[in-house]
Amino acid sequence: MNPKIERLIKQFAKLPRVGTRAATRIVFELLQNKTGKAQNLASALLDASETIHPCPICGVLTENTVCEYCSDVARQNGCLCIVRDISDVYVLEKAGIFHGRYHVLGGNLSGVSGITPADLNIANIADRIKNENVSEIIFALPNTVEGKTTQQYIMSTVAMPDVVFSELASGVPLGGDLDYIDDGTLMLAFGDRKKL
Repeated sequence: MNPKIERLIKQFAKLPRVGTRAATRIVFELLQNKTGKAQNLASALLDASETIHPCPICGVLTENTVCEYCSDVARQNGCLCIVRDISDVYVLEKAGIFHGRYHVLGGNLSGVSGITPADLNIANIADRIKNENVSEIIFALPNTVEGKTTQQYIMSTVAMPDVVFSELASGVPLGGDLDYIDDGTLMLAFGDRKKL
């Protein structure tokens, strides 16, 4: 195979949930399509990579100094939803079931993968609780060992008497990611969240 094509396939295959077969189909579609798909994709990706950055408060991607969730005063309602990845924020927003503020960790604690608290966006949670008058922290983390470990660590480090901790209720399957859950199930899980 042409080395340039092979290199491109390898780059696409590094993306989450894209294997070599899917990467190969994507690359061939982009290269064979003469309507400018490849150029448009390259231009959009370059523009986004140069202008988009994580919000310094919550970690959501934005091109502004602070993201739209942190700057929206209507969202300052005392609820802080902690999620693993930025994609989880967009899943919750699409479902339209949460109207507070978010905090993106950027992963979960994992001894196997060597991910420690220093690798995650955890350090400023306590400051956010104080500065934003947070009264409830909702954990919307994966229902996995790593997710539960991360949740327990955060609860032990930011425990404050006036803060209630809750997690999504049943409906989110064990080992499940928010990306694969339909809006109805997600709405039930969010509505039936339980205190910890």
